[in-house]
Amino acid sequence: MFSEFKDFAMKGNLVDMSVAFVMGAAFNKVSSSFIDGIVMPPISLLTGGDLEGSIVLKKGVDAVMENGKELAAAVPEIAIKYGAFLSSTINFIVVAFVMFLIVRAINNMKKAEPAPAPDGPSASESLLGEIRDLLKK
Repeated sequence: MFSEFKDFAMKGNLVDMSVAFVMGAAFNKVSSSFIDGIVMPPISLLTGGDLEGSIVLKKGVDAVMENGKELAAAVPEIAIKYGAFLSSTINFIVVAFVMFLIVRAINNMKKAEPAPAPDGPSASESLLGEIRDLLKK
């Protein structure tokens, strides 16, 4: 059973997929850092606002305390976080474009396989050829 599992785990496709998964996770961190640290600040500057902000629909309320007792519970803020959505969207586009370039490069590196040579005529084609030859005589 162990050798069967070893054969399964060492198949080329499984190992390649594992490496790709780890590299994809690392690339996601790099691209997120790039988008959040380099791309988003100039976009915020161009639009004249803070794109990391949000639209507050309802302000939050802190808990009201008196003599160490909680009189009113805290209410969290309700907001639309458009900056995080925009950042994630740009991150997705960058990752998708880089993956497209990688797949395209790999496809260009593959050698074009020659078309398979056609097989000889089938039995019915050879019989028809013999009939044609007999009719020509």
